[in-house]
Amino acid sequence: MTTLDESPAAQRYRSPLLARTGAVEASGPDAGVALHLGDPVHEQRALARGEAVVDLSHLGVVTVTGPDRISWLNTLSSQLLLGLESGASTELLLLDVNGHVEHAAAVQDDGERTWLITEADDAAGLATFLDSMRFMLRVEVAVREDVAALGTAAGGWQRLTGHEAHVLTWQDPWPRTAPGSTHYGPPDAEHPGTEIHRAVSLVRRDALAAVVDAFCAPTADGARAGRLAGTWPWEALRVEAWRPRLARETDERSIPHELDWLRTGVHLDKGCYRGQETVARVVNLGRPPRRLVMLHLDGSEHLLPDAGAEVRHGEKVVGRLTSVVRHEELGPVALAVIKRNVPADATLQAGDVAAAQEIIVGLEGVTDARPAERPGAGLRRRDLRP
Repeated sequence: MTTLDESPAAQRYRSPLLARTGAVEASGPDAGVALHLGDPVHEQRALARGEAVVDLSHLGVVTVTGPDRISWLNTLSSQLLLGLESGASTELLLLDVNGHVEHAAAVQDDGERTWLITEADDAAGLATFLDSMRFMLRVEVAVREDVAALGTAAGGWQRLTGHEAHVLTWQDPWPRTAPGSTHYGPPDAEHPGTEIHRAVSLVRRDALAAVVDAFCAPTADGARAGRLAGTWPWEALRVEAWRPRLARETDERSIPHELDWLRTGVHLDKGCYRGQETVARVVNLGRPPRRLVMLHLDGSEHLLPDAGAEVRHGEKVVGRLTSVVRHEELGPVALAVIKRNVPADATLQAGDVAAAQEIIVGLEGVTDARPAERPGAGLRRRDLRP
């Protein structure tokens, strides 16, 4: 545990698991852990079967303790947290006054403290913001260096829970639309992420290597031995699921509607919180200015653009790439945020590569939570004639 001005985010992290055979370090927001361990295709297949564990020990973890913690976090965030049961998995967004996404965190309460899992570079900022909002409430905020995160999919987390160093497992609710929420993408049953079940487990950091070794060891019941995987397959499953990520899909202008993040990150019927006016206005009036899209990239040249590259329609810049991956079945694919009114059938240029769209957030920019009649639509200019 650290004080807020001694956050590990300020120091260059390097996972001890990078010493494993074949490990190639990732870059960008995943620097400090392995991108892959020499065989990303088979790592992704094992992950999808629940037989791989991903080193996510670079992620940031913040805890909030004290009797007022749940009601306090409820007033600050986009999520309805009142009545949150111990062990339940949810997520929250913290918005600025104009509704732009500033922080995002996976959330689980263990009955004594609320755990927030976030990006490596966001933990210190999240903790600092929360600490600034304590006022006279009975809460304490801490950045936790004593725990490390591991990622699994398809129930693989169950291999971790029996280890004495296991702290908790957060199961990603994406993309199942939570009660009180709505969606800008397809309904849950038609969403490609519905069959992708990812989880993040926290374990004691001093036992990180031992937990991974136990996961990878043959089991007494004859189940296939597990393997260590990198962030390449982890990100490939995320992109396949159209799952937005704070360190990738957001910028200073992002609002949750553009990323279809209302479905798991925003409750529309809770009390006031910072940014709520923008959330409600865009839901009621429709048409967020941008939309998240999946791009299928031309991989014939074996070179892919980097995240952050411009997306063009003809000569016009219409957006930017946010995540770029090589998926073992889909091939080279990306997530991008583009202008809402770009035609759905437009062939785009992502960097120097041709790209075909797969719609995530619809061009009409409306949701089933939008009123049947737009606010004010029934009003008419007053007739002043005699």
